[in-house]
Amino acid sequence: MQTEIKSLALLKNGQKAKIKKLHTKGKLLYKLLDMGFINNVEVEIIREAPLFDPMQLKLHNYHLSIRRSEAKLIEIEEVV
Repeated sequence: MQTEIKSLALLKNGQKAKIKKLHTKGKLLYKLLDMGFINNVEVEIIREAPLFDPMQLKLHNYHLSIRRSEAKLIEIEEVV
């Protein structure tokens, strides 16, 4: 039985989550790690562009924007 992976791209404005795993490799992996996407870090969705791409996040007390295609590669667990 396969469980569905919950990705950062599924969250809406104001929702928070913790990062579990990055499903990428190579240059994109290093880019995301350099931006602060590491395990157990809390991330909050601040807002989305009108067509939902890119999305603005709050991570480590700073704001950054990533593409939805990149957000789909970030596995999360929701913060209650």
